[in-house]
Amino acid sequence: MTLEEIHGQEPVPAGHDWMQGAGKALHELLVSAQRRGCLTAGVYESAKLMNVDPDNVAFCVLAADEEDEGDIALQIHFTLIQAFCCENDIDIVRVNDVAKLAAIVGPSEESGEPRDLHCILITNPNEDGWKDPALEKLNFFCEESRNVNDWVPTITLPE
Repeated sequence: MTLEEIHGQEPVPAGHDWMQGAGKALHELLVSAQRRGCLTAGVYESAKLMNVDPDNVAFCVLAADEEDEGDIALQIHFTLIQAFCCENDIDIVRVNDVAKLAAIVGPSEESGEPRDLHCILITNPNEDGWKDPALEKLNFFCEESRNVNDWVPTITLPE
């Protein structure tokens, strides 16, 4: 009996198709979470939420463009957020295209201003847990990435 049979899941697809599937799942998760009001955007807002209620955080997305790679303060924040997520068993991914993320998430609903999208948290809407198929796909993707020592995998969002 294979591990996939034990868990009732398909074997991990190889290469580019698997990455595209993860990108599509992330897109679906972001849209669904925003619709449900389970999305927190911003490094500061995310840090506050993780400090107050870490058990309610289901998934974390860190986003940075090439020009952000030189921002030492942002990289320090990322390191602290990654450590917190690892300590609290929160799956985490990176996205290298903030513009695509902004197209999916859009501006702040309250002010209409552009959001800080460097960190996005997906939270559980209630105590029953959130059974979103896209979230389950991403959790499996992160688990498989960790099995090959990629602790914070980078996902490419679809066009």
